[in-house]
Amino acid sequence: MFFPKDWYWGWAQFDLAPPHNEVDPNLCAENAGQYGGKNAQCSAFARYMISGTAELRPFGQTVLRRAMFFFDPVFLFGKNVPHYLYTWSWSGIGMEYAWGVGVDLPKRFEVRFTGHPVIQRFGSRDQPLGPAWLGSNGPWGQYNAIGVRKYFGIRREGTY
Repeated sequence: MFFPKDWYWGWAQFDLAPPHNEVDPNLCAENAGQYGGKNAQCSAFARYMISGTAELRPFGQTVLRRAMFFFDPVFLFGKNVPHYLYTWSWSGIGMEYAWGVGVDLPKRFEVRFTGHPVIQRFGSRDQPLGPAWLGSNGPWGQYNAIGVRKYFGIRREGTY
């Protein structure tokens, strides 16, 4: 009934953005360098991202077996100012994430209820970051959504 053998599924991913292609979580204005050059207070442009997803299907029997819960975090790291400062720093910027619940429907459809809070900033970056700071909304801001997903094809299993 509870926690069948395949009750969890997920993936993890590491991304590296090369210099001059930093990830912009929309915390600092693109012209942040005009407010101090390489010493600008607002240096929240990411070099590294660690992301993933976790899906939990804790029920193995009854109609509840169609229910699932998910969590999709993205961790951002770096200290860069476009056109002025390009570093390999692992300084934590924050965690942007979505979470929710889904229900499997017939014919490989799924309905999802998703919550997406504002980015959770880390340490010294959890405060206003000077005149180039755009606010704490992050890349997508705060929202809730109802979506429908359609699965197709068969996932190929790799040889490990």
